[in-house]
Amino acid sequence: MLLLLLILKLLILLQQPLILLLLLLLLLLLLLLMLLLQLILLLKQLVLLLLLVVFVLLLLLLLLLLLLLLLLLLV
Repeated sequence: MLLLLLILKLLILLQQPLILLLLLLLLLLLLLLMLLLQLILLLKQLVLLLLLVVFVLLLLLLLLLLLLLLLLLLV
């Protein structure tokens, strides 16, 4: 990242618009890629959290059913 910025400054000094534009596009692409990676990690965490919640709810439901079954057997 820092290297790209240094090259960018060098190219500004050299005054080559086309190469500068290409480098800017590359930098932008890199930033977008990093952003996408962060988003994927965040989504993964959210999915894991959701799975955990569903699992806990299913366990509670199972417990409730067992309790009902016990009550029915006792009556």
